[in-house]
Amino acid sequence: MAARWENYLKRWTEEGLIEPSAAERIRAYEAEQDKARGLGWPVVLVISLGGLLLGAGVLLFVAAHWDTLSPSLRFGLVLALVALFHVSGAMAAGRFPALATTLHAVGTICLGAGIFLAGQIFNLQEHWPGGVMLWALGAWIVWALLRDWPQAALAALLTPMWLSGEWLEATRGWAVSEKILLEGLLLLSIAYLSALAPAKETSTRKALMWIGGLALIPLAASLPSFPSGAPWQQVALPEHYGVLGWSAAFALPLVVACWLRRGSAWINVIAALWVVALGATSFSAGARQGLLHYAWRELGPYAMWALGSLGLIAWGLKDARKERINLGVAGFALTVLSFYFSTVMDKLERSASLIGLGFLFLLGGWLLEKTRRRLVARLEKGGK
Repeated sequence: MAARWENYLKRWTEEGLIEPSAAERIRAYEAEQDKARGLGWPVVLVISLGGLLLGAGVLLFVAAHWDTLSPSLRFGLVLALVALFHVSGAMAAGRFPALATTLHAVGTICLGAGIFLAGQIFNLQEHWPGGVMLWALGAWIVWALLRDWPQAALAALLTPMWLSGEWLEATRGWAVSEKILLEGLLLLSIAYLSALAPAKETSTRKALMWIGGLALIPLAASLPSFPSGAPWQQVALPEHYGVLGWSAAFALPLVVACWLRRGSAWINVIAALWVVALGATSFSAGARQGLLHYAWRELGPYAMWALGSLGLIAWGLKDARKERINLGVAGFALTVLSFYFSTVMDKLERSASLIGLGFLFLLGGWLLEKTRRRLVARLEKGGK
């Protein structure tokens, strides 16, 4: 809410009510005021840990006394907890905005616990994605009112969780459904990672960047292990479900990328092609499997991981983003290590494999760190 003046300032500038130079001076002044009023990292750490411990303590207290409470008291307690944290956050907004943001975040987290506990209280029909949908809807409503980055982060996590749950429930026991879901989540993590762009650095976009960066490598590493065909013990995915799933898996993340990056989202389309190629490394050729297919199955994932890492580094240089360069270098290092462990190490004797691993860590680590520093220095030099 504190940054809402930016919208008014932009509108006044577009309407010609103030000069662009005056708008820039206002932004510079407000930036200096925010810096002067900003909290140090110890205060931020204490508030964050306090919010986590407070939420965990409340949930543990409720769980410990849950069996002794009547259904009416249970439901009243759930509603009281959600209301208590949001009302407390509203009261602290004028005096301590950081505390207010933390309390509102705890209140939204308690909303999720309350939804599922209410379902248990009244013995409602079990369909857990519906509960996640209500939780995500609550996070979206609070974000629309407050514009706080924790609410945006919760909405960005809960909405894909809801859609993923609906897909898994609808396609339970059918082949390839997990692979479709994984490719969609991988592409969504790339869209989140690319949220930060030149002249578009907000707390919400930084939160999305962190979510995408933390999810990218685990999702990319697990994608080739999911089969692209139907194993004999599984039922093949119906064609109309496949069309719907593949369309949503690629269309929805690209819509998010277009919303975040506007005309620069064409790079996310290239990333989508990379996701398709990475997923294709698990295709099975059946009885006609040949040497080329065997090489693609064995070496294709490493080639695509290396290509994706290099592409991420190039993307970071283009958009002047250090985190993409660092993540790309880390992805390339993990690709080399996994290739060594899975392909090279088992073909050598124990001593030779350990010696090779030592050289790989020392020499490879030095070269990668030297390259990373050179790229970051080039980025900083270009930004001056």
